[in-house]
Amino acid sequence: MKLSALSTGEKAIIVKVLGHGGFRKRIVEMGFIKGQQVEVLQNAPLQDPVKYRVMGYEVSLRHDEAALIEVLTEAEINTSSEDIPSLKESDEFGTSTAHEPLYADEQVFPNLKKPNLNDRRFKTINVALVGNPNCGKTSLFNYASGAHERVGNYSGVTVDAKSGYADYFGYRFNIVDLPGTYSLSAYSPEELYVRRQIIEQTPDVVINVIDTSNLERNLYLTTQLIDMHIRMVCALNMFDETERRGDNIDTKKLSQLFGVPMVPTVFTTGRGVEDLFKTIIRTVESNEGETPDFRHIHVNHGNYLEASIKKVQKELLEDTQIRHKYSTRYLAIKLMEKDSDTEQMVKSLPNGEQIIATRDAEATILQEDLEEDCETLMMDAKYGFIRGALQEAGYLTGKKQDTYAVTHLLDFVVTHKVWGFPIFILILYAMFQVTFTLGQYPMDWIDAGVAWLGDFVSDVMPEGPLRDMLVDGCIGGVGSVIIFLPQILILYAFISFMEDSGYMSRAAFIMDRLMHTMGLHGKSFIPLIMGFGCNVPAVMATRTIESRRSRLLTMLVLPMMSCSARLPIYIMIIGTFFAVEYRSTIMISLYVIGIVLAIILSRLFSRYLITGEDTPFVMELPPYRFPTAKAMFRHTWEKGKQYLKKMGGIILVASVIVWALGYFPHNEELSTREQQEQSYIGRIGKAIEPVFRAQGFDWKLDVGLIAGVGAKEIVASTMGVLYADDDSFAEDDAYSDDISKYERLRHQMEADGITPLVAFCFLLFVLIYFPCIATIAAIKNESGSWKWALFTAVYTTALAWVVSAAVYQIFS
Repeated sequence: MKLSALSTGEKAIIVKVLGHGGFRKRIVEMGFIKGQQVEVLQNAPLQDPVKYRVMGYEVSLRHDEAALIEVLTEAEINTSSEDIPSLKESDEFGTSTAHEPLYADEQVFPNLKKPNLNDRRFKTINVALVGNPNCGKTSLFNYASGAHERVGNYSGVTVDAKSGYADYFGYRFNIVDLPGTYSLSAYSPEELYVRRQIIEQTPDVVINVIDTSNLERNLYLTTQLIDMHIRMVCALNMFDETERRGDNIDTKKLSQLFGVPMVPTVFTTGRGVEDLFKTIIRTVESNEGETPDFRHIHVNHGNYLEASIKKVQKELLEDTQIRHKYSTRYLAIKLMEKDSDTEQMVKSLPNGEQIIATRDAEATILQEDLEEDCETLMMDAKYGFIRGALQEAGYLTGKKQDTYAVTHLLDFVVTHKVWGFPIFILILYAMFQVTFTLGQYPMDWIDAGVAWLGDFVSDVMPEGPLRDMLVDGCIGGVGSVIIFLPQILILYAFISFMEDSGYMSRAAFIMDRLMHTMGLHGKSFIPLIMGFGCNVPAVMATRTIESRRSRLLTMLVLPMMSCSARLPIYIMIIGTFFAVEYRSTIMISLYVIGIVLAIILSRLFSRYLITGEDTPFVMELPPYRFPTAKAMFRHTWEKGKQYLKKMGGIILVASVIVWALGYFPHNEELSTREQQEQSYIGRIGKAIEPVFRAQGFDWKLDVGLIAGVGAKEIVASTMGVLYADDDSFAEDDAYSDDISKYERLRHQMEADGITPLVAFCFLLFVLIYFPCIATIAAIKNESGSWKWALFTAVYTTALAWVVSAAVYQIFS
């Protein structure tokens, strides 16, 4: 029977995974292995994907993917004579030291004190954090590094390394938080990145963070790290959940069996963190002449596989240099798994052809004798080792309390096949509504402060170019953008909450069907949502998508997602030309238009531009956890800090340049409007004005669009400079000096012939056209080619021109 044929609530035992290549590898790594029980959590004839529970965690598969997994139901097991593989392993899971594990404590380190950074004996230990997604690596990083984070990563899925330092017991720990990964294969760029960082950067010790509530599946990565023969300490994180559930875990015995110290931790509260760093010190400071607490073990893959590994390893040992950088056993295992990245590296060796030939011969023998490919045999052996070790360590899952009861209840509602999508849309609407309404109050305060500062400088400084530059260029330009900081912070606080709580992965689950219709992968949804914050980290987040086809498609349509850099422009124009009761509707319409365009474009691109097969949709659905205020504040402030840095850098420089181009050549006898028109920037704007005549734009709007190529915030700052001292307002006695900023700006723009329709077409152009230079550079880096970066720049600009012109011509 196929797994797809089971109904909600039914259980079965996995017999085999059909298919080939990347599909089988990914499914098996996620825990769909022979002899494992799987339970259907949610299935319906029209529902796709379907939710399953395997190894104590929840995953989702599409129907056509589940149809490639053969299972036996409980009834079939009772009536069939076919032998079901035993889950009990023999004594082949390796040996361990006879010594009891020694955990670093005050008796081992009686004289440890709080760090004194002026002490010349102060020591540094380089640490890399490695673990599955959602295991708590970043929680440890945030707790340990505190305010000492040096390089922040973008919000959302970790897409790059983040570094910082922590001081414990007289040691400085330089910590690198690597992306979450389920394995160290060459299947995705993320896995390759982690593997290369470990090999090339050579940390003193690796902290393998393990989600103890999903112990068996998390330990798969641990076995691969053991193969690499590196110094490692395991952090059994979320240990409090296992205690509430009543699990039995003999951590000392488990440490012995795996040959690495394992320390129970709860990173959200800091429990076990000091013990963890003491253990790291003990591990690193153990001299070669001393008897270590734990003896490195080899994961025993069984007699057949081990014999083949040794033959390949013998060939590798012929090269005396390679062992300095790699564990030859690790390379032999990777070659037997037919790891493409390892193959390319080995082929460059003097005896590379002989090594590959030996591997091929051994793989053929194993295929003929065991009727299974080496990749699957390796994975089965590792899971067999894990099961045997857990059994010997007396691991039992308790039944005292269903720690995921709340998760199951919430999932029943938020991932419902009928109500899930409306709830998701409602959450997004609430996010934007609160962002624009609640953020209006602090925005007004900042606006008043900027206006006061401009007036103060005008009063205390004598007239002249310097005063005009400070008031109109610096304060007017930067101030027109910095007032939107509250909205940026509120938006990122919402995104941080959704990510940390676990809802973001549910959103990907809900959107998978729509993504599949678009020709995209379900995991594409997370980068697309991140695109509402910033397109640059969103492009980088496509690394989590295994399929190159899906990665490219996602990158190409990401510019349609309205990033927060466009938000100041939206708020400025919408607040100027549209009544209060319509502002939220206009704002939401821009986001909806961007999403609709992304759907249309992805369908076209997937059909005519980038074709090929997609990878399976397999994504962990972590349990819901209420985010800590500290973590949310850290993520939100990190984005706010980046925003402020941009204000003091590129926005300030651009504002001064725009002011200078509008100020020179200067003629005191001309009015402000006449001065701008005859200035350098006016001449540039007049020159390009015919290009945008079909949209009804005037030269000031044209200049703003050109300036926005560098960064979208510059559009708002440019308009702030161009309208900072427009004397057209003073010509109308019907207006008073205390009129609102929006009404003043509207009057100035209407004097230039700008109508609400033109304003909306301008917003459409800003939504669609050329993403910032940083986004283009990110697409080039992630795609590996300038071709796709330049294509994105050209097609988005052309599409923006066509759409905005069509809307203006039709509705005018």
